[in-house]
Amino acid sequence: MTQFKLLPLYAALLLVTACSQPAVKASQPEAIASQQAAADAAAEEAAKVAKANAEAAYPKQPLTPDILFKFLVAEVAGQRGAMGVAQPAYMDLARQTRDPRIARRAAEVSMFARNQAGALEAAQLWMATEPDSERAQQTVVGLLLNEGRLAEAEPILRTLLKQNPADTFMQLSALMGKIRDHQAALAMTERLAADYPTLPEAHFAVAQAAAQSGRLDLADAALKQAASLRPGWEPVALMRAQMLAKTSLTDALTFMRDFLAVYPDAREVRLAYARSLVSANQITEARAEFTRLTQEMPHNAEVTLAAGLLALQVGDLEAARGLLTETLEYDPRDADMVHYYLGQVAERMKQPEVAAAQYAEVKAGNYLVPARARQAALLVQAGKPEEARALLAFTHGENEAQNMRLIQAQAELLGDSKKYTLAFETLSEGIKRYPDAADLYYDRAMVAEKLGKLDVLETDLRKVIAMRPDNAQAYNALGYTLADRTGRLAEAITLLDKALSLAPNDAYILDSVGWAQFRSGNLTKAQDYLERAYRLRPDPEIAAHLGEVLWARGQRDEAGKLWQTSLQTHPKNEVLLETLHRLNP
Repeated sequence: MTQFKLLPLYAALLLVTACSQPAVKASQPEAIASQQAAADAAAEEAAKVAKANAEAAYPKQPLTPDILFKFLVAEVAGQRGAMGVAQPAYMDLARQTRDPRIARRAAEVSMFARNQAGALEAAQLWMATEPDSERAQQTVVGLLLNEGRLAEAEPILRTLLKQNPADTFMQLSALMGKIRDHQAALAMTERLAADYPTLPEAHFAVAQAAAQSGRLDLADAALKQAASLRPGWEPVALMRAQMLAKTSLTDALTFMRDFLAVYPDAREVRLAYARSLVSANQITEARAEFTRLTQEMPHNAEVTLAAGLLALQVGDLEAARGLLTETLEYDPRDADMVHYYLGQVAERMKQPEVAAAQYAEVKAGNYLVPARARQAALLVQAGKPEEARALLAFTHGENEAQNMRLIQAQAELLGDSKKYTLAFETLSEGIKRYPDAADLYYDRAMVAEKLGKLDVLETDLRKVIAMRPDNAQAYNALGYTLADRTGRLAEAITLLDKALSLAPNDAYILDSVGWAQFRSGNLTKAQDYLERAYRLRPDPEIAAHLGEVLWARGQRDEAGKLWQTSLQTHPKNEVLLETLHRLNP
C-alpha cells in the first residue's frame, strides 16, 4: 500500500523562495556579505510578521482532549494507510473546528483517499474559512471542474483571474482536463477571455480549449492573436507545431525551422524541432540540433542523453560515451537507462568488462532485464555459461512481465548454446507459472521445432493464435513448419496467406509464402515471392530459398552467384551451408 505522505506547505514555500532568489554578482565580497546579512534579517523579520498575521487570523481553537484524540486517530490511521478511518476523522474535525488548517488537511486526505465528495466539502470549508487563500480557491475550482460543475466554478475562476490573470489562464487547460463536455468548456473559456482582450495567455487558453473540442480553425485564429500580442512566444509556437504534426510532420518541421530562423534563442522550440527530426528519421539534422542544444542548455540531462543516443545511433562511439557519461553528472530521471546504453557503447567498442560493469549498474526499471541478458551473454562469451545461467536465475523482476522476460532470456541463452532440452524445460516451467503467457508458448514452439517435437510446436502455436488472433508471426511459424516439415501444404498456404494479410511487407512472411509455393510446385509464384522478400531483406536464409528455386528452374549460374554473395557476409549460416552442400556438393 502507498504510504501516506504530505509535504508541509512551509517547506514548499521555502523551496520556491530559495529557487527564486536573484543572482548576486561576485564582486566586492564584504559589501555583498553585508547586503546578504541585511537581506536575510529582513526576510526573517518579514516571515515572522507574515506568520504572526496568519496565526492571528486563525480561529482560537482550544485543544480539548476530544479534539486531540480525534487528531491523533486521524494521523495514525493515515500513516498506516487506513484511509477509511483517517478521512472521516479529519472531516469530523474540520466540521467541528472550522479551522482552515484542518479543513485543508481534510481536503488533502480526502483526495488521497479518492473521496471526491469529501474533498470538495472540505475544500469549500477551507475556502470559506480562509477566503483570501488562492490555493483553496484553486482546489475548489479543480474539484468542481472534475465533476463538470462549470457554472459553480466560473465565479471562483473570475476571482482567481483578478488576482493573477496570466497564470490562471495558463493553468486553465490542466484544470479542465477531465471535463467531458468540451464545447461547454470552450464556451466558458471564451467568456472568461473576453474580459482580457490584450492578454496573450487568454487567447492561448481559448486555443487550447478550441483544439480540445475539435475547433481547429478557432484554435489557429486564437494562436495567431496570441502571437501578435507576444511575438516569439514559445508556447504558441509549440502548440502550432503540434497541431501541424497531426496532419503533416513535414509541415510541422518547416514551421519550426522558419520560427527558429527568426527566433534562434527559442530553446524549447529547438528541442521540439530536434525531437521531431528524430521522428522523421532525419538523424544527421537532429544530431546537429542536439549538439547545439548541449551548448545552449548545459547541465541538461535530457539534452545530453538525446545527443548521446543519436551519436550511438550513427556510430560515433567516443562522442556517445562522453555525452552519456556527462548525462550521469546531471541527475537524469532514469540513470539505469543511461548505464544500459553506456554498456551498449562499451560492447561496440570491444570492451566487454567495461560493458558488464555498466550493465551491473542497472538496478531497476525497464532496462533491468535487457541489462541482465547482456551481462549473461558476455559471461557466455567469456566461457562462463554456468555463471550466466545463475545470474539470470537469481535475478528477480519488478513485475510479472519482467519475470517472464527473464525466463525467455534464460531459454534464449540455452538455445544459443544448443542446449535445447534445457531450454524446453525452462520454458515449460515458465508456462506452469504463467499459463496465459503467449510469448512463452511461442518461444517453446520454436525450441520444440529444434527437438523435432512438431506436435508440441503445433499445439503451442495454435494456443498463441487463439490468445492473439492478430499475431502474424504465429501464423507464419506454423504455416512455414507445416510447409517445410509435413505434407499439409494446403493448410500451410492458408495459414501463410493469413499471416501475409496481417503483415503484407514482412520479408520473412514473404519468404515463407514463397517456400510453401515452391514445395507445392508453383515455381513462378515461389520466385516472385522470394525475390520480393530478398529485396526487402537480403537475409541468408531467404537467399538459400531463392537460390534453390532458381536452381530448380534451371538458372543455376544465378543461384550460385546469389549464394556466393550471401556467403561473403554470412559464412556460417547453417541453412545456407546445408542448401549448398545438398544441391552443389
